[in-house]
Amino acid sequence: MARPPVRPRAGRSLVLAAVFVCAACGLVYELELVALASYLIGDSVTQASVVLSVMVFAMGVGSLLAKRLCCRAAVGFGLVEAALALVGGCSALVLYATFAWMGESRYVLVGFSLAIGVLIGAEIPLLMSLIQRTSGPEAGLRGRGRRTDDDASDDDPAGTVAELFAADYVGALVGGLAFPFLLLPWLGQLTGALLTGAVNAVAGGALVLWVFRRDMTPRSRALVVAANATVLAVLATATAHVGEFEGAARRAVYGDRVRVAVQTEMQEVVVTGGLAGPPELFLDGRLRVSGHDEQRYHEALVHPAMRGRHARVLILGGGDGLAAREALRYPGTASVTVVELDPGVVRIARTDPALAKLNGHAYRDRRTRVVYADAFRWLRSASGTYDVIVSDLPDPGITTSAKLYSAEFYGLAAGALADGGRLVVHAGPLTTRPRTYWTVEASLRAAGFATRPYGTRGRASGFPAGPDRTGGTRAAPADWGFILATTGPRPTLGLAPDAPRLRTLTPASLRTAARLADRTRPDDMIPSTLVHPRYGN
Repeated sequence: MARPPVRPRAGRSLVLAAVFVCAACGLVYELELVALASYLIGDSVTQASVVLSVMVFAMGVGSLLAKRLCCRAAVGFGLVEAALALVGGCSALVLYATFAWMGESRYVLVGFSLAIGVLIGAEIPLLMSLIQRTSGPEAGLRGRGRRTDDDASDDDPAGTVAELFAADYVGALVGGLAFPFLLLPWLGQLTGALLTGAVNAVAGGALVLWVFRRDMTPRSRALVVAANATVLAVLATATAHVGEFEGAARRAVYGDRVRVAVQTEMQEVVVTGGLAGPPELFLDGRLRVSGHDEQRYHEALVHPAMRGRHARVLILGGGDGLAAREALRYPGTASVTVVELDPGVVRIARTDPALAKLNGHAYRDRRTRVVYADAFRWLRSASGTYDVIVSDLPDPGITTSAKLYSAEFYGLAAGALADGGRLVVHAGPLTTRPRTYWTVEASLRAAGFATRPYGTRGRASGFPAGPDRTGGTRAAPADWGFILATTGPRPTLGLAPDAPRLRTLTPASLRTAARLADRTRPDDMIPSTLVHPRYGN
């Protein structure tokens, strides 16, 4: 084989640079699949486990298959990188398309994990062959029989492997940090994956066409050039039309009434309706608020906890402002503090005409104060106490919310309650996911609370639930389950003497809901803790 057209040390450095770039791109593909799978399917722990375990297995398969290409390592690496750039770059686009138009993306997710894993696994054996080629067949004696420094490393295969893997691991570090801090917030999932694919194709193609072009026949060089040019053309075309694709896919998922669709630093926020009908708020594809029935939910959530002193109210979550609206209806409410993680949700709830009207312009009320923080962390350092704490947080069946339904979290909430104060928790559907609901109740009791379970009817029959994947189905929940808790005697369900006129809630309906809930109580529920979360979809 011909000697590379660059000095051995320069060739070695270029190979290691390619290893660095390709490793960064490979990890971005992995994280992209995990993030998109968690968003589209839910249960992030399960999806991350599936993607990573399948991918690691496939990497082993790819390493074995690459043995057949090592005799033609240059052209093999060029084609492998072109394929990886195409598959990895388009993976997010195809996954989202299958979800939007077919409603199911699990099998596609596994397929991409396998394909990307095989291609990543094939990289290292080929790169090992290439880095050994950088010194050429004449490595050893040169000139007057003296070895050069450039050749010395050729006699140290262990050092070569160490350098190769060091570049690979450092590249993975850079890719892992670039995904959440640069690609995702600046470009989004689709464009970020496409751009990563383009970088991958350029890095792989440039390495073999420059440093190892003498190892390839004219036909092989033409094949690598054509493959990379085609991949770059496909990625560029997809990037140019990604906005149109997102709009069409969003309409397929949410319908034709999308008015607001933004990607905040935390999640995708979509608002539909609001002009010809009630608005709907979706957070990461999950239906969080529906103007059709939100009053039934928020009245049942807030008003039972307002029976007693309610001058200081703390709302954990509830960035839509609807729980605050209900608390502010009481003349005895002196302050309402909303602790919300995502400023984008509050911004939309404050400025969107339909949502602002729905929440009664709660954020214009001088009694309302907003704190942007993680509820768990904020409670750990919170000063002062509250008469009422309303836990209006994402469903406990969502893995990322598990810590907000743990016994430790409720212990922190107990410390923030004033004497005689009440905590009310949204605990998920009582009839469709009873084990999740009663795990919340067991966690509250483990934190020292006395509890009173109750619920309210869910969305009306025939109501379009939209792409709510919390329960793995698009069906509307039959009910919402709540738990009223105090650190003293078991609380009594009822309404405050100064309660405003309510549309859906009465003392009689509360008592009936409590009796129905108690009849379903199991005997064997174990509390959920930080080290042993017990929630799931």
